[in-house]
Amino acid sequence: MLTPQAMIAYRQRSGLLPVMEAPSAVILCLQRGLPERMRGRYPLRRVARLMGDLYLLKRSRGAVAVMTNFGIGAPQMAALAEELIAWGARRLVSLSMAGGLLPELSAGAVVVCTQAIRDEGTSYHYLAPAKYVDADPGLVEDLARAFQSLGIPMTKGVTWTTDGAYRETMEEVRAYQAEGVNTVEMETAALFAVGKARGVQTATVCVVGDSLARLSWELPEDMGPVERGLAAAYAAAIEALSGR
Repeated sequence: MLTPQAMIAYRQRSGLLPVMEAPSAVILCLQRGLPERMRGRYPLRRVARLMGDLYLLKRSRGAVAVMTNFGIGAPQMAALAEELIAWGARRLVSLSMAGGLLPELSAGAVVVCTQAIRDEGTSYHYLAPAKYVDADPGLVEDLARAFQSLGIPMTKGVTWTTDGAYRETMEEVRAYQAEGVNTVEMETAALFAVGKARGVQTATVCVVGDSLARLSWELPEDMGPVERGLAAAYAAAIEALSGR
C-alpha cells in the first residue's frame, strides 16, 4: 500500500525534496502569491516541490516552512499534511480566504478556527463520524497571542468545511448562522482530522473575502481590507510558529 513515508522517500530519490532536516512547523498558504509578496518582510528560500512550492523561512533557521501554490480542497490538504507529517513536521497552520457567514464579519476580518464542521468526505477516512473536529487548543492560543502582540483584531470561532462549493443552500446558511458559525471553506476539517489521527498540532486562520451573510454571494467592493487581512494573518502565523 502507498504510505506517506514511501512518497517522501520517492520525492527525495527523484530530487524533488532534498535530504535535509524537516521543519518542525509549516504554514499551508492557500492564497497564491502571498508568501512571494511578503518576502521583503519575511525572506524565503525555495527548497522543494512537494505538491506545491516549499520555502524555508530564513529568520527561523529552517524551523518554519511555507507551502504554497498547491491547489485547493480537502483531499489535497489531507495528502499534503500526511506527507509533511511523515517528513517530520509537528505543527501545521493553514491560511486561506474564506466566505463569511455572519453580518458582523466584514471583508478582511480574521477568524482563528477552533472547530470545523465536517461537511466533506476526507475527514471520515480518519475519524469516526461526528459533526465537528477540533483544532489543537494550544496552537489556537499561540495564534491568538501572536495576533494580540501584533495588534491585529481577530475572532475565534467555528468554520464550515464543505466539498460542494456550488451546492451550498440558503437553508444550510441560515442554520449555521443560527449556530454562530463564522466562515465556510473547503479544507479545514480534513486538516484537523489528519492532525488528530497523526498526533500533531493543527490550526486554521481564515480571512473573510466573499460573504453569504445576506443569503446571496457578495464580493467586497474593495479588496484592500482582504489583502491587509491576509498579510496580517501571515505575519501572525509566522510569529506563532517561530515562538516569538
